[in-house]
Amino acid sequence: MFCGSSSGRERHLDVASAVGRGLAERGIELVYGGGRVGMMGAVADGALAAGGTVIGVIPQSLVDWEVAHRGLSELHVVADMHERKALMARLADAFVTLPGGAGTLEEMFEVWTWAQLGLHSKPLGLLDVDGYFGHLLKMVDHMVEEGFLKPAYRDMLLVEDELDRLLDAFRGYRPPAYKWVEEGPLR
Repeated sequence: MFCGSSSGRERHLDVASAVGRGLAERGIELVYGGGRVGMMGAVADGALAAGGTVIGVIPQSLVDWEVAHRGLSELHVVADMHERKALMARLADAFVTLPGGAGTLEEMFEVWTWAQLGLHSKPLGLLDVDGYFGHLLKMVDHMVEEGFLKPAYRDMLLVEDELDRLLDAFRGYRPPAYKWVEEGPLR
């Protein structure tokens, strides 16, 4: 789960908590950034309140800032953000992005790039709360139009506005077949 350490609007916190509960109710373990604040805290608390397993991965610097969630099923403290993202990617079976800021988008774009390079074949989705990602998706479509993103790679990014639909899309996800040609990898 990638989501903001800030709270955003009250609606965003409500959705994050509901997503955490929804995952727990389905028996899906939550792997996330390990924070107790903002959207991160809300999604973790929602899952924990519903009896779910929550695994946090947090760099020591954020533990030092006292933002680590101390009530998790597991908390992995790592050296830095690079190690955090690598461990989260290894532990996760899929990636869900909720509203957040630059760090949230950076994490999402990195695992999406890894998928484009064939480094993993896990589904990646945006939970588009109240159209939060609308402008970003316009930019992604513009990247396709301008020839910087292949349509097959655009299709890797699953977008839904409800958790159930996103999880259904994950079940049907098939990564593109990779073959390098002079213009780059194609399906």
